Amino acid sequence: MKTIVLQEPGRFVAEARESIRACAAGEARVKIRRIGVCGTDLHAFEGDQPFFKYPRVLGHELGVEVAEVGKGVTGIAIGDYCAVEPYLNCGKCPACISGRTNCCEQLIVLGVHEDGGMAESLVVPAGKLHRSDVLPLEHLALVEMLSIGAHAVSRAAVKVQDKVLVVGAGPIGLSVSQFVKLAGAEPVVFELDPSRRAFCEEFLGISTCVAPTANPVAQLRELLNGAMPDIVFDATGSSRSMHQSFELVGTAGKLVFVGLVLGDIAFHNPEFHRKELTLMSSRNATAADFAYVIRMLEAGHINLTPWITHRAAFDDMIATFPDWLDRDAGVVKAMIDLD
Repeated sequence: MKTIVLQEPGRFVAEARESIRACAAGEARVKIRRIGVCGTDLHAFEGDQPFFKYPRVLGHELGVEVAEVGKGVTGIAIGDYCAVEPYLNCGKCPACISGRTNCCEQLIVLGVHEDGGMAESLVVPAGKLHRSDVLPLEHLALVEMLSIGAHAVSRAAVKVQDKVLVVGAGPIGLSVSQFVKLAGAEPVVFELDPSRRAFCEEFLGISTCVAPTANPVAQLRELLNGAMPDIVFDATGSSRSMHQSFELVGTAGKLVFVGLVLGDIAFHNPEFHRKELTLMSSRNATAADFAYVIRMLEAGHINLTPWITHRAAFDDMIATFPDWLDRDAGVVKAMIDLD
């Protein structure tokens, strides 16, 4: 079985591994057909991904075809196209019992804590497969990315009347912005990269997507007619941006950290207390988020075609991957094709 292993930062190795095992009861074996390249993969390649050990088979944004089903599996059949929910939870801890499976105390993420989908085949719990009879494989591969944005917006309980700021327009920030719009609110987006700002305007229909100035508080008050945001999503993964985001939230507002940084985040407690802010993180997604995203895609509420800006065949990926780290390359989402 062809497999690509990230042996150490900056070095992929192609390996011929033994064929994947047969699936047990409750499992399914899938053929990997499409792999979306995530920021996690890029950070792992660069050597700065938290909670990561080498060597590792990357790949957790997966569009797959069911090849085998184990005993007791219902709801999917051989030949079905599915998105993979790559979060393997224990089902027994307090978080799992309460339905917060994304916060499982023993959570294992495929492609991060356990080998993922940069291979020809994979065995997964059948309950982690989300089928669609409508969506193409490359769109199914991006359901996980979109689900992270959908989960963050759900966590913040965005309402139509909310003034929302999204900081960062990488793929996760774009996902957040997409679901803010689907919730009926009109986000302001802060993004330094002009190509990402243009993407927001052209493909997400966001009218206010700007580079933050040296005085972003004054900038926001001007953009929002004297008000400040009710909800701020920081999707940058930048400690500097996350520190500054505390200043950008209006009184009694919410600050949601969607991005993750390896280090401490500090804030000025008197100002935080004066505003009575709500600070929350948003981690991964749940099965309900996956189902919601697939419904939105199937209903035509999200056009994913322009998101996929770069492609490579599986056999060409090792040579091509470093190019996708170049900010000037204009990568929104890269897709690996195993056909």
